[in-house]
Amino acid sequence: MSSDYGFDRFHLGEERASRITLQSSTPKYSMKVNIDRCIGCMSCEVSCKKEHNLPVGPRRMRVIQVGPYFVKKGQLKTVYLPMNCFHCDDAACVKACPTGSMQKRADGIVFNDPNTCIGCKSCIHACPFGSPQFNDATGKVTKCDYCRHRVDEGLLPACVTLCSTDALWFGNINRISTIDREKTARKMTEHFFGFVTPNTTMGTSNTRDTDNPIKVG
Repeated sequence: MSSDYGFDRFHLGEERASRITLQSSTPKYSMKVNIDRCIGCMSCEVSCKKEHNLPVGPRRMRVIQVGPYFVKKGQLKTVYLPMNCFHCDDAACVKACPTGSMQKRADGIVFNDPNTCIGCKSCIHACPFGSPQFNDATGKVTKCDYCRHRVDEGLLPACVTLCSTDALWFGNINRISTIDREKTARKMTEHFFGFVTPNTTMGTSNTRDTDNPIKVG
């Protein structure tokens, strides 16, 4: 199994994969949102609530709608941005938790242990992004943990699996930064030289990355 999962659908060849910056320097995971692909279908929200059996109210994943607003020539535009936990390195929620129920794993995943959570909401007040949510049904806090039970089994988070446009990418953070850098390089090439470069990393295949599941650690 590959420890660098989440980007096989972008068809990185063996030669290109060998040039990924600091390929194995960290096992940390991250999620990238391509807002150009997000159509606001809310599949990520629905799949997340179903995966974690959440009642009406708390949402680990929330799609924020910006707009509609006017752009050039009187056209309207609406942008959708899926917002989940950012799993900060210096997580404010972890530092604010008085019982230690909010924890951060070695692979970067921040999660809440419901067995020790007392529902004091300290983490909710501490987080600047509104990631922790209070669950009235349990009296405890719930938050995005990248579906760690799925990650530990070599599967993608539920929201990524059911994203209808492949707008959500999940994997090793260094592979994500490599994809971003190459995307920026293509845009700069098109802007300064006036031609479109072959898109060799950002494929449109719907092949799911569970064909090459992860191995944590």
